[in-house]
Amino acid sequence: MKKTGKFRGLLLAAMLTLGFTAFAQVGASSTDGYDQGFKLGFGVNVGATTGNYFNWALGGDVRLQYNLSQRTSLTLTTGFTNLFGDDDVKDLGFIPAKAGFKAFIWEDRFYVLGELGAGFAVTNDYDQTSFLWAPGIGYANKYFDASIRYEGMTDFHADQIALRLAYGFDL
Repeated sequence: MKKTGKFRGLLLAAMLTLGFTAFAQVGASSTDGYDQGFKLGFGVNVGATTGNYFNWALGGDVRLQYNLSQRTSLTLTTGFTNLFGDDDVKDLGFIPAKAGFKAFIWEDRFYVLGELGAGFAVTNDYDQTSFLWAPGIGYANKYFDASIRYEGMTDFHADQIALRLAYGFDL
């Protein structure tokens, strides 16, 4: 368990460093000629869990994104994720509700993302709500978004490393 905690800490520190560096480089840029606005995305997520109780995860999400500038955005994400358990552990389905910050760091295509929120268990008599934190990296163009994220969960006894493929459009 100590190695997992160190790995989480190093991963979070690396993501925060990249995010702050990208934000610092954007700094004085203007939004002249760039229309701020909303974007909506629909994604499919598949992940491998890191705990002992669940084997893998599958879910779908909806992400609302507000573009602050050409390189920075605020996000709100929700959906449904199912953690598939071992033979003696029931599956756990939960609804995530996360807010985040996205910063493009290279060629307005590659980004880092950090999200914080809660996961609300909704299946198989689980009655927990878990704090969620999710740093990630990804690639996006006008319609397509692909990312990899680590999603830490304080109360579900399983974190995950997930791949997200999404389709998005301007509102």
